Amino acid sequence: MRRRTVSSGTAWESKVGYSRAVRAGNIIHVAGTTATDENGDPIDGGPYEQTEQALATIASTLEAVGAGIEDVTRTRLFVTDIDDWEAIGRAHEAVFGDVRPAASMVEVDRLIDPALCVEIEADAVVDA
Repeated sequence: MRRRTVSSGTAWESKVGYSRAVRAGNIIHVAGTTATDENGDPIDGGPYEQTEQALATIASTLEAVGAGIEDVTRTRLFVTDIDDWEAIGRAHEAVFGDVRPAASMVEVDRLIDPALCVEIEADAVVDA
């Protein structure tokens, strides 16, 4: 089985020892993704905008390994305030409404930067 990794080029990857995504055969795992700009700084915006940006990053990461949003089978959303579930859920639905992956949303105490309110992981399966 061929293993392929995708890097976002941020310093975090080498510091922590991870890849933005790993494709092993027809299975793709996208690492926890937050709403950051090209410099790795959190974007301005609330829960909806941050979810929208994180999902856009996930979409472009999937494209880099020959997949798309339609191939996503599971998402995991880590949120710092579960009361934001409706805004986060609306942004998730806007992207995955027809795909409807299995999903979990879990409140966590905090993320790596206090300005971030959501982090999303995604798994996908593509035809071999």
